[in-house]
Amino acid sequence: MSEQKKPAEAMQALLALMARLRDPETGCPWDRAQDFASIAPYTIEEAYEVADAIERNRLDELRDELGDLLFQVVFHSRMAEEQGLFDFAAVAEGIVEKMIRRHPHVFGDKAYDDLAAQQADWEAIKAAEKGVDDQPKSRMDGVAAGLPEWMRALKLQKRAARVGFDWPDAQGPLENVREELAELEEAMSKPDAPPARVEEELGDVLFSVINLARKLEVDPGRALRGCNRRFEQRFRRMEQQAATPLEQLDAEALETLWQQAKRVSGSDQTP
Repeated sequence: MSEQKKPAEAMQALLALMARLRDPETGCPWDRAQDFASIAPYTIEEAYEVADAIERNRLDELRDELGDLLFQVVFHSRMAEEQGLFDFAAVAEGIVEKMIRRHPHVFGDKAYDDLAAQQADWEAIKAAEKGVDDQPKSRMDGVAAGLPEWMRALKLQKRAARVGFDWPDAQGPLENVREELAELEEAMSKPDAPPARVEEELGDVLFSVINLARKLEVDPGRALRGCNRRFEQRFRRMEQQAATPLEQLDAEALETLWQQAKRVSGSDQTP
């Protein structure tokens, strides 16, 4: 193992590597061909892989996943530098300045009575940073359109809840889930229902389920990741337990294998 570098040296090496990859003459053809739009999906994917490593408590994988995510930041910064927009130093300086500004209780003499007061001031500081004027603004402003839709739904719901547009407890959104499911079932029961109507009703179901998760204080992304993991584990067990390839089995045989895999999964002690 090579001697561990100091953070500044390691960062400089990464920046130099990115510059080499993007070199117009000697760089990598794939890296040179990329732009902000083509790289953005990888950035999102790497962020999710960081979350996945943490969720699975695989801290041995976390270093590599964080490195992959940092590489994405460096990649975007390098492309911006090539266009004369900004560079990595500006990105780092900007976040330092922002965090100092948003933590006056740490870097100044501001004091808060509780976390709610601190959060309210945080939002006020963010609004001031965006140059909020005296003109009325929607509470929906600032919720990025590029977020995964389940995350955007959650943020929109939280924005609405700030003005009291919310249920007092989880029972309200639970009933709403049932109502939306009934409307979806009604749309599905009509042979002449346009696909757009079914899609709309299904969207309402998904939105209401996320709202229920919010009221239950359950992270919907984490809940779905857990569900995906269980499904994958159980399906892999089906493949292992089947005497023939799954595509050669009928629906009844597949269901039997699935129920067996669920019982095994229920008895597992591993995450």
